[in-house]
Amino acid sequence: MSEPISKTITVPPQLLLERILTLEIVRVTERAAVSAARLRGHGNEKAADQAAVDAMRRELNKLPIEGTVVIGEGERDEAPMLFIGEKVGMHAGPNVDIAVDPLEGTTLCAKNMPGAIATMAMAEGGTLLNAPDVYMQKIAVGPGYAKGVVDLDAPAADNVRRLAKAKGVDPSAITVLVLDRPRHADIISGVRSTGAAVRLITDGDVAGVIHCADSENTGVDMYIGTGGAPEGVLAAAALRCIGGQMQCRLILDTEEKRERSFKMGIKDPKFVYGIEDMAKGDCLFAATGVTDGSLLRGVRFRKDVIETETVVMRSVTGTVRYIRADHRQLEKFHLD
Repeated sequence: MSEPISKTITVPPQLLLERILTLEIVRVTERAAVSAARLRGHGNEKAADQAAVDAMRRELNKLPIEGTVVIGEGERDEAPMLFIGEKVGMHAGPNVDIAVDPLEGTTLCAKNMPGAIATMAMAEGGTLLNAPDVYMQKIAVGPGYAKGVVDLDAPAADNVRRLAKAKGVDPSAITVLVLDRPRHADIISGVRSTGAAVRLITDGDVAGVIHCADSENTGVDMYIGTGGAPEGVLAAAALRCIGGQMQCRLILDTEEKRERSFKMGIKDPKFVYGIEDMAKGDCLFAATGVTDGSLLRGVRFRKDVIETETVVMRSVTGTVRYIRADHRQLEKFHLD
């Protein structure tokens, strides 16, 4: 007798990250983006961020995972939700690490300026770097270069020349993305001294690094500067999926920061992290546009439809999907 045909769809546990959760994490960032987008241009960063956090947490808790937030809104005592160490999901399914930035570019959203996104990454349990909420030195380039083409400790001008040589172009053909902060004055003048161009952004560290991975479309070859460590881990998860190189070092300039990072398992405060050190295992990354940007379109509110655009990627296959969605069942966004 032949085996009875199963009427349920079964997925081997090892394929769950790929087969089921790819679309599930899209739902998580979509919900966060829509909630934040309702407060675009209202001038209230905290309210927009809180709306995104609430929506993201609500959606994460519907997933068939045993998730631990390793990159979140802050330490347990300073963040009521999505704090570092919080358990999310239905407590069934695979053990996964979760990194979230429910609203990257809170100021951009509050001012309705380009480039705000809702983003998260999910990886096998124990494979994402538990980074404290401190600053981090970063340098990143896209795929297709020999390992070590740039160096975190080299002057910005040297890195431009090295990258230009590897690319086979004059330094004047290179564009470097830098966060517009007073602390970056030396980097900016160093880059410009070679004849290269600087593109300044006001916020949006994760999106900034991702720009390097698609230089043909974004026109950005390299990212240099100091930004948040949590955003560094999220960006590393994205680069794991699409290729590229990144070097980072935590800035632990006070005893309190060194102590806090030691408790999180960081033994060497001067360690230079590569992408593999920050995101080791199979990981998924998703981002949904909140305001229009060069990576993603922002949320559109139509009469009976909400439109979103999301990018979702996976490290093992390198697949990058752009999902433009029309949502007609608006109750799911809890838009009370």
